[in-house]
Amino acid sequence: MLPELPVPKLGAGAKLCSLKNQTQHAALQDGRSIGHNCTGVEGCLMCSEHLLQNYEDQSSDPKTQPGKMKDVVAIWDVILSDGVHKIEFEHGTTSGKRVVYVDGKEEVRKEWMFQLLGKETFCVGPAKTKATIHILSGKGYVFKYTLEIEGKSFKKFVENRSKTTNTWVLHLDGKDFRIVLEKNTMDVWCNGKIIETAGEFVDDGTETHFSLGNHDCYIKAVSSGKRREGIIHTLIVDNREIPELTQ
Repeated sequence: MLPELPVPKLGAGAKLCSLKNQTQHAALQDGRSIGHNCTGVEGCLMCSEHLLQNYEDQSSDPKTQPGKMKDVVAIWDVILSDGVHKIEFEHGTTSGKRVVYVDGKEEVRKEWMFQLLGKETFCVGPAKTKATIHILSGKGYVFKYTLEIEGKSFKKFVENRSKTTNTWVLHLDGKDFRIVLEKNTMDVWCNGKIIETAGEFVDDGTETHFSLGNHDCYIKAVSSGKRREGIIHTLIVDNREIPELTQ
């Protein structure tokens, strides 16, 4: 009979799960089931890092090959006039490695960093919107990650954007359109690009005209009559009002 061995301490982010059969156990990391053929007294008595390494050696998934597994610690969805952008941040808390992905594309990579704390600045989208990720120390050995967009905290940026833009989503001729009005500049974006417009004054306000294919569109701006509400903007397509998308 084999002697009992102490259960090892699990690696960060990993945990052992129940016995699959007499010779196979599994570990779980980032939601993926990781199998391993036991060579000792039950797989749960083996180091979880050993389990993970064996899985990586056998895996055909490029995302889980040795040296390529993502250590993603933070994800943000950033809404800009040109669309919604996904920002992912990898941070190796031992090596100090930092990798920033924007919409799946690698924008920043630093393999070894002596300083575990700091910041990384990069651009997002066609408009090259400036973004900065701050790496801060939390309680104990925990790190905190915060995002700034154009010098504002992510929360403040979202709040400010809801006041300075209007967004509409509609379906025409089998296509989806995302229309964004930047109220500070009166620029109109359609599916990530600024489009040509023509403005005119009318009796009760202004109208900003443009076309989507063969469809006539305009954004009407009228006073709400209330100081806090300010100007109300409404999108009209083929004489039909389009409901605004709440961000």
